[in-house]
Amino acid sequence: MASAAEQLAANINFGAFSKATELKKRIWFTLAALIVYRLGTYIPLPGIDPTILSDVFKQQGGGILGMFDMLAGGALSRMTIFALNIMPYISASIIVQLLTAVSPQMEAMKKEGEAGRKKLNQYTRFGTVALATVQAYGLAVGLEAMRGSSGAAVIDPGLFFRVATVITLVGGTMFLMWLGEQITARGIGNGISLIIFAGIVAELPRALVNTLELGRQGALSTLFIILMLVMSVGVVFFIVFMERAQRRLLVQYPKRQVGNRVFGGEASHLPLKMNTAGVIPPIFASSLLLLPLTAVGFAGGEGPEWLQAVSRYLAHGTPLYMLLYASLIVFFCFFYTAIVFNPAETAENLRKYGGFIPGIRPGKNTADHIDYVLSRLTVIGSAYLVAVCLLPEILISQHSVPFYFGGTSLLIVVTVTMDTVAQIHSHLLAHQYEGLIKKSKLRGRK
Repeated sequence: MASAAEQLAANINFGAFSKATELKKRIWFTLAALIVYRLGTYIPLPGIDPTILSDVFKQQGGGILGMFDMLAGGALSRMTIFALNIMPYISASIIVQLLTAVSPQMEAMKKEGEAGRKKLNQYTRFGTVALATVQAYGLAVGLEAMRGSSGAAVIDPGLFFRVATVITLVGGTMFLMWLGEQITARGIGNGISLIIFAGIVAELPRALVNTLELGRQGALSTLFIILMLVMSVGVVFFIVFMERAQRRLLVQYPKRQVGNRVFGGEASHLPLKMNTAGVIPPIFASSLLLLPLTAVGFAGGEGPEWLQAVSRYLAHGTPLYMLLYASLIVFFCFFYTAIVFNPAETAENLRKYGGFIPGIRPGKNTADHIDYVLSRLTVIGSAYLVAVCLLPEILISQHSVPFYFGGTSLLIVVTVTMDTVAQIHSHLLAHQYEGLIKKSKLRGRK
């Protein structure tokens, strides 16, 4: 029999959506903020020759530059004020999470509630400024070293150009961080994820046109393009299935008697996701593997012999690249899962509230059991991520398919869409509950 919440969800329609005024305001605010972001991705940095820069990116777009340009929605290849996008903030957030799991002081700060969360957010912002400054300076130096067929990419290199570039790029990243926080607070969905999502989706039509152009020129056959599109749809369905998959551990609460009445005794579930790490493992693995290739690209093909040899062995489609890519994805899956989910803390919370898993003693035995189940789920989840990410990598290396059809981009698009739709659904449910409460109050007055 369906629950009351499921019955209420079944009654949600466009009529209920039209009456949800608060939800519509949030959606319009989110759309307006994303439009502002997209406009900023077309404001260029001063002192850059766009023609030469475009030629350089066509030559070096297959490395980490191509992946970061995908996440930045094309802002990096156009070298705009949002070229760094929100990636410094994401890196700072991950570093703070790692330090929270390692440092007892920061772990205690996390448990302080709202005050501790504000302190950690402040540390994340400081880390964002530091990382953005370092990356912006490195990008400025790399731009000065870029040479195209008709000259240098920077019109007037020097200290003034580096300072101006650092200030502009750091300011753009901080503005995007603020914009993402505003979307989270006043809009719908996670603002940081939606900014990356908007960049990928906005560039998808261009990627599709480029793919069709390759077919027109004969570089790709029509049958291959059709199979690739069908495969992309199949991968999307597979991602949705795996992201929704979870293992539910039965949790039982004991009965207690107060006077003549008996309370408790109900059963609940502890849901464990199949993929707890999300899209973090593919992003980290790609970044580490493509760093040597990018260093050689920035140096104009020159540099130490060992660096050029490493870049040749780690080129797209090579067996060593595929093996290391899969190994790093598996490693980061287990590493990040161990950080974001603590079985000992979960078992302690169950013990405090009197909950227990049938057949398992509370305390350490419960923590070991949860850890055992979570480890098996992570094995399946990491294999799923490896399969989703390696298959498009083969297409990218062998047939020059754009990055936008890669596993990382599809993962981000699908997971962000699912999260946003779930939040819209919860807002509609809350609106319907409010309507029912108001009706019941009116009937009570009558």
